[in-house]
Parts: sequence; structure tokens; C-alpha cells
Amino acid sequence: MSLGKIKADVERFLRDRYPWDAFKDFAQHQAQKPLPPHVSWWHTFGSLALFLLVNQVVTGILLMVYYRPTSDHAFDSIKFIQTEVPAGWLIRGLHSWGATLMIVMLILHMLRVFVMGSYKKPRELTWVTGVALFGVTVTFGFTGYLLPWNQLSYWATTVGTEVPRAVPFIGNHLAVLLRGGETVSGETLARFYVLHVVVLPWVIVGLVSIHLFLMRLQNLSTMDRVGVEPVFPPGQSLRFFPEHVLKEMSVFTIFLGILLAFVIFSPSELGEPADPFNTPAGIKPEWYFLPTYQMLKYFPETLGIFTSMIPPLLLLLLPFIDRSLERHPKRRPTAMIVGAVAITITLALGVVGKISESHVRFFGKTYEIDLYGRWTAAADHDSDTGVVAPRGENAP
Repeated sequence: MSLGKIKADVERFLRDRYPWDAFKDFAQHQAQKPLPPHVSWWHTFGSLALFLLVNQVVTGILLMVYYRPTSDHAFDSIKFIQTEVPAGWLIRGLHSWGATLMIVMLILHMLRVFVMGSYKKPRELTWVTGVALFGVTVTFGFTGYLLPWNQLSYWATTVGTEVPRAVPFIGNHLAVLLRGGETVSGETLARFYVLHVVVLPWVIVGLVSIHLFLMRLQNLSTMDRVGVEPVFPPGQSLRFFPEHVLKEMSVFTIFLGILLAFVIFSPSELGEPADPFNTPAGIKPEWYFLPTYQMLKYFPETLGIFTSMIPPLLLLLLPFIDRSLERHPKRRPTAMIVGAVAITITLALGVVGKISESHVRFFGKTYEIDLYGRWTAAADHDSDTGVVAPRGENAP
């Protein structure tokens, strides 16, 4: 039996039972949908984020085969995956680095949308679902960070779950609800595991479905003013397939090589098992929480909580705050300046949060960075002996 006859029989079977021709026409319309001529390589970040989501789902399912979400076995099961399971180190590395790079791709995707004004009418809800997707992805990172049950993840989660206590009236109840008790324990691990593998996947699949539906329904925005959506003739537009798909596949191939390079040359470390009675020095949250972590230091606890909620709220409401009709960045200088200032402050807080409460060597001198990022000259540290050389008149 030829392949052509099999295809014809399958189509006949489907056509007799379902509106096959309507499905086929819809698929062809979406594949051949014309895109604005300005669509470029910058428009591939969203697809890379979607690819990484698929990577997280597939590698997460494979990890679940061997992972045991209990305080007695979680660390050992991860160690078994990395050392005994064939290609287990690769699967965990793809999952760990995939989580980090997915957040990076989402940030770049949102930055592209902001610069090109693609969040404006009539695409406000597309932006809102995108911001919600970013929030859920960060929550994925937070809940998944505890699962290896090592020292770093245990104490970073302890620090993170202390934050809700600053909420007036219900803070202690929120912390207990999140932890399953007064401290981070096996109950916390079980709750985070359920959130990570059951609750959040359903939420993110729903948000991605809505986001993609709205995007395909309204198409990509042009750089024209709000209310002006010109229709480009075939010679002046790009087709989703094959032009844009080939562009995305080229980027995907390069990106896959970068992801594998991270996994191979910078493998995920497991560290030491969690010890509730031994607090390590310098515990800090993951890099995407560092700006908020540092900002909270400059405010009293309750005020800090409400202050930290302002940036994500402004981001969510951006399309309803910025009501200007212009999309092109050159015609939106105020928005570009505000965005640049916000990005600069965020990066500065992240860097200060990273180096705070530590010693930094710069141009041959050692500086001590305090809790708030203030630096003072410190004694030199002998890198060979680990001895701190004193300063003063009698210092050699």
C-alpha cells in the first residue's frame, strides 16, 4: 500500500466524521498568514521561550521518574539521577539551565514588545497574559529551587518564605500556609512539589494557550500609530511559513547549541544536603529575585512589601497607563527614557544585591560591601594562605 493511498484513506476517514476541510483551511491560513515586513530576528524570543517551556515539561517528566519528594530522599534521588541514571546529568542540566534561560528569553521578549509598542490597543490583553506568564515562570523557579533539598536551596527558601510575614494582619498565616509550618520542612517540600508539577503546569498551559490565540487572532503589530493597521500586499509582507519559520529554526539550532554548552561546561551543582541546624554564610535568592531582595532592605518590612508590589503592578497595567497613539520608539521618547531608567535601576539593584554582604577585590584593593551596598576599604586577603593581612603602621 502506497503512502499516498494511506494519506487519502486517513483524510477520507476524518472528513466523514469531522469538519476536516475547515480544519485544513484554518491550518493553511495560519501557515500562510502575512506578517508585517518589519518582523525580524528580534521576534524569535517568544518562540525560544515556548521551546524552553516544552523542554521543561519533557525533562521535568523524566526527572519525576526517579525523584522522591521527601526530606529523607529528595537529595539522594537527585544525586542518583546525576551519577547513576544514564544521561541523568544531561536531563537535570537541561531542566536547570532551561529554567534560567526561559526567564531570560521572556525578559527579552517583553523588552522587544515594549520597545516596539506592541502592547498598545488592541493588544492590551495579549500583554497582560504575557506579564502573567512571566510571573508564573518566576514562581516555577521559586518552587523548583527547593526540590534538590540542598543547603543553598533550603536556606534560600527559608529567606524567601520569611517575606510574607511582613504583610499586615495575615503575614504569619501566609508564611505558615506556604511552609506548612513555622519552618521550612518536609511539608514545605511536599507543597512546593505539588505546586511545581501539578498546579503551575495547568496555569501556564492555560495562559500560553490564551496568549497564542490572541497573538494569532490579532497578528503581530506594525510600527504604525494605534488604529492604523495597514494590510501589506503579498510582495511587501512575510509569510509565517516558510519565511519566518525558517528564521526561527535557524535561531533555534544556534540556541540549542548554546543551551547544551551551558549544560556541559557549567553543569548544575548539587552541593551539600540540607541541614536545618547549620546556616551557611551569604545565602541569597536566585538572580531574578535579587533586585526585589535588595530593594526590600531599604524600607521597613511592611512598607517594603507594598513597595515591591509596585513595579509588577505597573508592568501589568502598562497598556492602560501609556495611552499614547505612537508605537515607534523614536516617537515615544518619554516612554523610552522611563523604560531605560527602570531597567538601569533594576540592574543596579541586582548587582548590589549580588555583591552585598561580601568582600570584593577591585584594582588590587579589597572592599567590604555592607547590607545596603555601601563599600569601605578592607584588609587585604592573602589568596594563597587565606590569611587576612592587617593594615596599619605595623603592617608589613
